[in-house]
Amino acid sequence: MILLIKLFLTHIIGDFFLQPEKWVKEKEVKKLKSPKLYLHIAIHVALLFIMLWDITLWPVIVIIGVSHFIIDATKLLIQKEETKKMFFFIDQLLHIFIIVLVYFLFTEQTFSLNGLITEHNLLLLSCVLFLTIPVSIIMKAIFLKWDISKLTENNESLKDAGKYIGILERILVFTFIIADHWEAVGFLITAKSVFRFGDLKESKHRKLTEYILIGTLISFGIAIAIGLLYLYAKN
Repeated sequence: MILLIKLFLTHIIGDFFLQPEKWVKEKEVKKLKSPKLYLHIAIHVALLFIMLWDITLWPVIVIIGVSHFIIDATKLLIQKEETKKMFFFIDQLLHIFIIVLVYFLFTEQTFSLNGLITEHNLLLLSCVLFLTIPVSIIMKAIFLKWDISKLTENNESLKDAGKYIGILERILVFTFIIADHWEAVGFLITAKSVFRFGDLKESKHRKLTEYILIGTLISFGIAIAIGLLYLYAKN
């Protein structure tokens, strides 16, 4: 496990701490002609040597170094301005896949899905997934009877921001419940109320206040109920 931790730590330091934003921009412009691309790979290889400090692990360094170059170079060649975000996540997932693959290839560790696919893990995954898109759809159906568009006229917000905020808050509430930290749920409700207070005070709109309050209570209530159901089913 220590090898895996070292490889992840090296990746984090090399890809995020020792790669300035101006390097990234230069690579996107010059692509394979950018010296910063090769300097970035050299830094990764040097970090691997320092972190591992074991000459017998040189194949690990070579595989990760070469694969890192191939992944980064391919991303630079095929990504476009509108696909940068998508390729960023693909790039990181591929790096992580290579790190995990190398770890299992050069250690006596074996990977088995039997340890992951357990009753408790499947129950946990089901609860978390239900609290994301399904609950958002349920809440949208509940609020169909009210026309919120008129209440939020001239009140610009990020696209789908409300949906993602709701998903995150439900997952946080669920996490706090199963970790037996009810006080954190209270803190989350308080924090959201403080952030919302200014908007509600400025709008002076009773209907909007009621709409937000109902939405918050339903969202938190569902998350609390799912958390309690999970604890009951787990035991």
